Amino acid sequence: MTKIGFIGLGNMGGPMAANLVKAGHEVTGFDIVAAHTESLGTIGGHVAATVADAAAGRDVVITMLPAGHHVQDVYLNDGVLASADPGTLLIDCSTIDVATARSVAAEAAKAGLGMIDAPVSGGIMGAEGATLTFMCGGEEDDFAKAEPVLQVMGKTIIHAGGSGNGQAAKICNNMILGVSMIAVGEAFVLAEKLGLDHQKLFDISSTASGQCWSLTTYCPVPGPVPTSPANRDYAPGFTAGMMLKDLRLAQDAANAAGAVTPLGAEAAALYGLFDAAGHGGVDFSGIIKLIRGNQ
Repeated sequence: MTKIGFIGLGNMGGPMAANLVKAGHEVTGFDIVAAHTESLGTIGGHVAATVADAAAGRDVVITMLPAGHHVQDVYLNDGVLASADPGTLLIDCSTIDVATARSVAAEAAKAGLGMIDAPVSGGIMGAEGATLTFMCGGEEDDFAKAEPVLQVMGKTIIHAGGSGNGQAAKICNNMILGVSMIAVGEAFVLAEKLGLDHQKLFDISSTASGQCWSLTTYCPVPGPVPTSPANRDYAPGFTAGMMLKDLRLAQDAANAAGAVTPLGAEAAALYGLFDAAGHGGVDFSGIIKLIRGNQ
């Protein structure tokens, strides 16, 4: 049994922490939304009053937070680094900018604490089903210590290299995802206008050169993939607002690195329009509504 502090118990962190409890670990959680923390208590977890309480006396501290400034605050200002015992392993599963991930890890190292960045892919369903993919950056020894804990919450755990490389992998992956979903959506809208049935296009493209995850697992029209959000009026999954966040992180990183990503930039612009129209809370595959012009 591992003593784990878990900070950030929202849509993703809540089910991730629940899976750790189910696996027999001693999990102490904190969230600024009291109801989220209390929910952990109802399934056998322990409730912490503060960030510092969640971090003190643990073998591992895991965070799942909205943005880079939240990660900085929790680790540097709210007490994780100050409260964690020597030898505690820190795992940040948030999706944030590479620079912040590396700077917080450097501060953790100064405090004598190992840290990896381990953003996830798989959305709420992956968090609930413990099938997440973890993309990890950090030292080899720290990754080796983190892997058994991550395996409780995920199906695929990959060490991407040094500190910050997990974040780099996440934003590159989600740029591919955002661009490919738009391309699949455009193809289905074109098929509609040409009188080609959705199922016929799916049957052909899913076994031909157009095959991709956005088509075969997350098809943006109802019918061909019964488990896709399109069959639930685009209830998320992974929201358009979160996709926009990741695409903007990718664009910030591209600008900083001097990389040219015209399709990534266009995808960010389109998701920005969709979000501005009030659809940030729907599944990101709902971008097909914007493509159809009936947002």
